[in-house]
Amino acid sequence: MNTEYPVVLFDGVCNLCNRSVQFIIKRDKQKKIRFASLQGKKGQALLQQFSLPVNNLNSFVLAEGDKVYRRSSAALRVARHLGGGWKLLYGFMIVPPFIRDAVYTLIAQNRYRWFGKREECMVPAPELKDRFLD
Repeated sequence: MNTEYPVVLFDGVCNLCNRSVQFIIKRDKQKKIRFASLQGKKGQALLQQFSLPVNNLNSFVLAEGDKVYRRSSAALRVARHLGGGWKLLYGFMIVPPFIRDAVYTLIAQNRYRWFGKREECMVPAPELKDRFLD
């Protein structure tokens, strides 16, 4: 299945991940990006569709068309869709993935300790519901 718009899959109980979603929403002026929690039905379906583990909630995932990106590659590809100078972050794609992903993994493994965790996935405000798949 092709996604008609970029879809960010995020850990719905992670405070850092939820802040990242809010950051993207504020800067995605064209409102192209959609969101689904890794724990939700749509998120789980997309993970299965792209043959990604459904129980690994440690990754930021971007489904774009018929391709999927993970970790730092996903984050940098999202930056291309944002307004202002945020697009320039995509230039970091020249850094080898093993370096970018090492930094990403360090943050991902410590995100609950450093930023906290919610008991439940966030519920989007009514005016944002159309941006969330579930």
